[in-house]
Amino acid sequence: MHELPTEWTALCALVFLLGLKHGFDADHLATIDGLTRFNTRKRRPFGRYCGALFSLGHGVVVLLIAAGVGVASKRWDAPEWVEAFGAWTSIAFLTLIGIVNLHAVLSAAPGEVVAPVGLKGRLLGRLHHAGRPLTVALVGALFAVSFDTIGQSALFALTAIQFGGVGHALLLGLLFTFGMLVTDGINGLWISRLIARADQLACIASRVMSLAVSAVSLLVAAFGAAKLAMPAIDAWSEGKELVFGATVILLIGASFVMSRAFAHRATPSA
Repeated sequence: MHELPTEWTALCALVFLLGLKHGFDADHLATIDGLTRFNTRKRRPFGRYCGALFSLGHGVVVLLIAAGVGVASKRWDAPEWVEAFGAWTSIAFLTLIGIVNLHAVLSAAPGEVVAPVGLKGRLLGRLHHAGRPLTVALVGALFAVSFDTIGQSALFALTAIQFGGVGHALLLGLLFTFGMLVTDGINGLWISRLIARADQLACIASRVMSLAVSAVSLLVAAFGAAKLAMPAIDAWSEGKELVFGATVILLIGASFVMSRAFAHRATPSA
């Protein structure tokens, strides 16, 4: 994303959508899946709220970044190469995430539950055993220390400065966090319900979700690469950020509905 809207209401709406979309990141889905399963099976009452706790910890870091960038923006301008480097880095990671999740679905045994795979979730697998609410929030904060999160937070904070300074940057940070809280919170609740349901429902739902994460990751990566390689596509996409963000959210949301429908059809009635 090269530019954000210059109108305040549109900017707020887009940042909220970015938060919703960020909550569907494969690393978020995979880690919340692990945290929820671990704590629910241990019969800890906060297990179903692991998604919300994770996003709150993540959001604290987003707010700190927004405040820091808001204060520092008057003294420092980021060099132009930073944006291009961040864009290609995101494309590479999205492509890898898409391939890894597709491989996870294809290699899973018939009765095995497939969880969306995130890169940080794999590298920091032991964090799935966080057994206290504060520890779960700290895991979310740790996952926020990434180029993608820092880059997005810095971008909307810099854009907010023109509307009135640090206060506006923090407001956008809160909107971004609220978007994450909605998607991550629902994800945690949904996983806790799957654990209590039939195994076949969980297996089918997990496959649909993993395929959706893979498809969206690969599509977003391909579109990002096309924008950088072809100026005509970049020019055509300018000003359509709200539409693209909403489309990604609808695709993932539709996968939740589809997974439930397929699972109920495949589950024999008593």
